[in-house]
Amino acid sequence: MKFEIKSKDAQSKARAGELVTDHGVIHTPIFMPVGTVGTVKGVHQRELKEDINAEIILGNTYHLYLRPGTEILKQAGGLHQFNGWDRPILTDSGGYQVYSLAARRKIKEEGVKFQSHIDGSYHHFTPESVMDIQRGIGADIIMAFDECPPYPSTYKYAMESMHMTHRWLDRAITHLGQNPPLYGYQQSLFPIVQGSTFKDLRKESAEYIASRNADGNAIGGLSVGEPAEDMYEMTELVCDILPYDKPRYLMGVGTPVNILENIALGVDMFDCVMPTRNARNGMLFTANGHINIKNKKWEADFSPIDEMGITYVDLQYSKAYLRHLFVANELLGKQIASIHNLGFYLWLVREARKHILAGDFSTWKAEMVKRLDVRL
Repeated sequence: MKFEIKSKDAQSKARAGELVTDHGVIHTPIFMPVGTVGTVKGVHQRELKEDINAEIILGNTYHLYLRPGTEILKQAGGLHQFNGWDRPILTDSGGYQVYSLAARRKIKEEGVKFQSHIDGSYHHFTPESVMDIQRGIGADIIMAFDECPPYPSTYKYAMESMHMTHRWLDRAITHLGQNPPLYGYQQSLFPIVQGSTFKDLRKESAEYIASRNADGNAIGGLSVGEPAEDMYEMTELVCDILPYDKPRYLMGVGTPVNILENIALGVDMFDCVMPTRNARNGMLFTANGHINIKNKKWEADFSPIDEMGITYVDLQYSKAYLRHLFVANELLGKQIASIHNLGFYLWLVREARKHILAGDFSTWKAEMVKRLDVRL
């Protein structure tokens, strides 16, 4: 994997880069649609490639391990062959899913024992087994197994959790060195910075992660309920420590405003379920703010979804028609909304990149933040 910074904004820490993997080039800053179980919910691969032009998608280690299972993926030749996606894929570590199973898991130094949310069966994740699972999935970018502390956390819990994440990272690196990729292309490991919202812990973790000299680095444990100001403060602190010439991935973030603010702090990569999850509930994102398409006010509004006339994808549908689909509970409504929102998110990061390259990102961002945080 190669990463090259093409331009940097003069008034902020935003940067535009190119990330080269064996499955293609990723232009940063980038948003990665979340394909939890090998599919971006409700969206065909053709639409992801031709309409949305997603350069990379995300798969989930925990969910793919449970269904369809690593052995099926190995028989298929990896997730790329299984789902027909020939561009880059990133898999998360499963740590966040373990975090979300608070009542169904037990964390120890060796790893985590947990119950499946599907059938209650017991499973065990270790730093080594999670590497084996991700070798089997075959993603281009794989994440070290971590523990994501809840918010709020006590200082003691956050510190002990962070140190265990660091020990797990070292075990993962050792295991990867002894077990090469399965499908003839490179897999790049990204460690994850933890430390909750404690500055000294975040600093210590970022320094430790930086010392491992990985191909890229991730920032975890944010967007878990903390105030946005704390997220930005932790992100800026960490980005100032992580290597300048390596990609930085802020996990699970977030709203359009969150993304722009974190790009300005030096983040290159983002993922979040928000565009598709909110779409299925009728919330649409536009360059002028967000819309609840189920509201009666759109019943006879035959204008395009975006008031400014920006076409994020080639969907020629009016607000009135899309509202009708939601009211009638037609699946097509959720699909159109999902494609629209993903198209918007990819448009937003591409516009950010364009303005970084043009040298006026900070001015553009300040104006966009005002417009995006409006309910229409």
